[in-house]
Parts: sequence; structure tokens; C-alpha cells
Amino acid sequence: MFFVMELRAEPFAPNDTTWEGTSDLLAIARARLGSMRVELVATLDWETLQAADGLLVLHPESELEYDETSAFMRAGGRVAVLDDFGKGAALLDHFQIRRIPAPLKPSRMLRNNPGYAVAVPAVQQVAGHEEGRHPIVKDVGEIVTNHPSCLTHPNLTPVLDIPAIGEPNATLAVTGVIASRGRLFVMGDPSVVINLMLRYPGNRSFADGLVTYLVEDDSWGARGGKLYIVSGAFRQRGSFGGEQGLSGEIREYLSDFKEILGDMHQDGIPGPLALLMAAVITGIGALWVGRRTLKPYKRASPRYAAEQPLVAQGGVAGRAAVLAAPTTHRALPMLEIKAALEEDLAHRLGVSEKSSPEQLLAAAAEKDLLSPQGLDRLARLFAELRKAELAVMAAQPLRVTPAQVQAARASALALLAEVQERDKTRS
Repeated sequence: MFFVMELRAEPFAPNDTTWEGTSDLLAIARARLGSMRVELVATLDWETLQAADGLLVLHPESELEYDETSAFMRAGGRVAVLDDFGKGAALLDHFQIRRIPAPLKPSRMLRNNPGYAVAVPAVQQVAGHEEGRHPIVKDVGEIVTNHPSCLTHPNLTPVLDIPAIGEPNATLAVTGVIASRGRLFVMGDPSVVINLMLRYPGNRSFADGLVTYLVEDDSWGARGGKLYIVSGAFRQRGSFGGEQGLSGEIREYLSDFKEILGDMHQDGIPGPLALLMAAVITGIGALWVGRRTLKPYKRASPRYAAEQPLVAQGGVAGRAAVLAAPTTHRALPMLEIKAALEEDLAHRLGVSEKSSPEQLLAAAAEKDLLSPQGLDRLARLFAELRKAELAVMAAQPLRVTPAQVQAARASALALLAEVQERDKTRS
């Protein structure tokens, strides 16, 4: 359900008749479409929107829900976002639209002030021929801006440009087709439709063209729906098409909770709620006191009598506990396998325990205690274990999986078994 916005004096508010409001824009929309087809809302209920409707967003201070906005346009809805420095950027990012500064030296400006640059309709050139203007600006000669931001885009169609001197022209407004049915229109200056700026004929023609475009018929069929207008810090609820997921429900609950907190901040805590909160706090306090009072005393064992953890013990048991601990990096078991393999090989080959892997390989080949295939496997195993050793010594990150540790262990045991078997055969 929609709720009519309360009267307020905020910039861009359609019910604000001051110079920075957009009451004249609202009047243009009602004159063009009829009062019954223009809905001014403070809470945007996505379930109420139909594919034939249009949505006009002025300087949003709330982020439009991308999933709902996208679903609405895919169904055929049209959305216009007029925003310079509000929270529209989050939605625009999804469509690869980025804000950029307006030209420092526009070719035309009001009162010789670059902040009031004059924008003109963009004319598309295809094969050297003009394709005409977009319907929104078909009756627009020029538009006076008010400290705008401009836009960059990879594929969307420019609607309004700000010509510049000594720098590239900048795009003020773009539009594009969404899923072959919907339309998205984005403009970097909502101020062009405030009451003060609608005194310029081009700005009024633009406002009239915009509200008409948002609800006019499309190539896929008749539309003629309603025009919904939101501005500032509007709320959102529901899901387009009536299917609301978990994220939508959470968003709605958070929005309702935020509204309740705002009401309490302004009007204070209601009496019944204050009594309920006092009762709950009292109950929690009584429960805590009772539990602390009735809790039996537990005798603490002295530290010298406590059992020593296995990882703190020395010897083989302590070393095994350290290597098997979940927090131990798996590179350490790889180093343990390397040390054990080198020590056992040195013993079986009758060489010094300080022999390098290269020397162990040479000794195994010389004494013919490993087949050529075994020598190749031993060389590859030493290379893998050396990689883990270098990573630990250099404090570099290295990903070692449990499967790699098991494979290295199995390979080392198989090589030692082959050495032992060939040594027995020779004896």
C-alpha cells in the first residue's frame, strides 16, 4: 500500500511550492496525464507497480533496490533517475553508468557561470546521417542546468550533451532499453525540474516530454499506466510481481524498525512500551542475581596440579601432537617427512647424515639401490619437499593440502621400501 508523503520543506519535494521544490513538475504531470494517473508517494510498494507504469526518482537519498528495479524494467516498466550527488550511484553502477564532473568551460552558460551550463539535445549519427532526437527532447531547444554532474557509459544512448570549449563534450543524460522491453533514463541534474528552473521554456518542455515518455505506449504494446514519483529519503517495501525473498523481508523489517526508532526519537517512548521494557529489564536483572546467588562454588585446581597438554610435552609424543594440531601449517609435516627421508636414506646408503639431497641421489644411483624410475620419483619428491622448506624459511604463503602430505608420506615409504628390498637382494 502507498502512503501519501507528509508536507515537508525538503529540496526536490513535489509538494514543496518554494523555489527548490518540484510542485510545478507535479502540476505538469497532472495536466499531461490527469490527476488519477500521477501518484506522489513516500513509500514505494513494488508489489503495486505494474509493467505499464513509470517511476520518476528525484535526488534519491535512499538506494533503489536493484533486484526490484531491474525486474520492473524487464517486465516493461520505465524508470527515470534524476540525481547528481544523491544515492543513485549504487543503482547506476549495475548498468555501468559512472558520474564524472561537468565541463569547466561549457561553450554556453547562464550569467557567465559554468555552474549554469546550457545543455542541448544529442543527435545520433549513423553512417554519416542524423538519426534525430530522443522523444523526451523532441521539443527542447536547450536546457539550463544547475551545477550538474555528467555521465559516462559504454553502450547507452545520449539524450542531452553539454558542449565544451577546449575539452570533450560531456553527456548529461542517457537512456537505454532493458531486456528488450523496459526503459532506463538517467540524468545528472535533478535541479533542471525544480520550480526555479522551470521558468525556462526548454526546461518545461523537457519536463513535459519526460512524464509523457515514462507512461507512453511501447513497440511491444499499449501501456498507459500510472506515473509514480518519489524523492529524497523514500521507503521501499514489497517485491515486484508479489514474490518476496528472504532479503526483501529483512529489508522491510529493517525499514519498519528504522521508522519506529524515528518516531520514538521524535515523540518519545510510548507508555505501554516503556512499562514493558521496564518489566523485561527488571526480570533479566532478577534472573541474573538469582543465578549468581544460587550458583554453587566450584573449587579451582592449582596450576601445578593441572594436566600438562600433550603439545607442551617434549619427546616424540609432543612433536607428534604439534604436527597433528589443527592450527599447525601443513608445510611443517612436509619438512618432517623430508628430514626423516634424508636421515633414513643416509643410514641405508652408508653416507653422512649431513648429505644433501643431490648427494643422496648420487649415492643411490652409484650403489644401484633404486631403479631409474625410483631415482626419478625420489628427485621429484625432494623437489616438492624443498619447495615447502624454502617457503617456510622465507615466510612465504604456501598452500599444502592433506592429500599432498599423505602422497608425500606414501611416496617416501615406497622409496625406502625399494631401497631396503634391493639392498637385501644384493646381500
